[in-house]
Amino acid sequence: MTARFSQVWFGTFTIKKRGYEESVMGDKQSEELWDAYYSDGTLAGCDLIRGEKIPAGLKHMTAEIFVMHTDGTILLMQRDLNKPNYPGFWESSAGGSVLKGESAGKGARRELLEETGITADDTLKHLYYIVSDTTIYQGYLYVTDIPKESIKLQKGETIAFRWVNPQEFQEIFYSAQFVDGLRERLREFVEHNL
Repeated sequence: MTARFSQVWFGTFTIKKRGYEESVMGDKQSEELWDAYYSDGTLAGCDLIRGEKIPAGLKHMTAEIFVMHTDGTILLMQRDLNKPNYPGFWESSAGGSVLKGESAGKGARRELLEETGITADDTLKHLYYIVSDTTIYQGYLYVTDIPKESIKLQKGETIAFRWVNPQEFQEIFYSAQFVDGLRERLREFVEHNL
């Protein structure tokens, strides 16, 4: 019988096998845990593990932040060329999976900090709640006055950034260079607010 543990462990452990012991170094591997949700956003009371199939009827949550500057420009981030999905494409948000125990807002702020270096306060404006087969997408707007050159790129995630005016943004947003799924999630906001 195999027991599955969701705790993170680092260090040395001993394997007892066929009458001898072998010391093995743990190699800092950990599993990314997510809370499981129902479509309405209530917790299902179990965990999901990144990379494993999500059972029918359950969802994981993803949080995305659309960033605008107080001068009206919009932050675009270019995805790393080695990303498996949409390499080199532009997106107008930072985002990712909400980790076990996080709220969507906290996950969005964490992803924003990791991917851009921007520290967001609690003034996020909720933009959308969209449910797909396996994911609940929560989108937010964050308006900032940070120095524009202070954006930090995250290795393996992004390779470039641009601050663009609303007209330039719409040109990229409706082009083949923009991430399709994100375009669909942001379409209503963009069409009514930019």
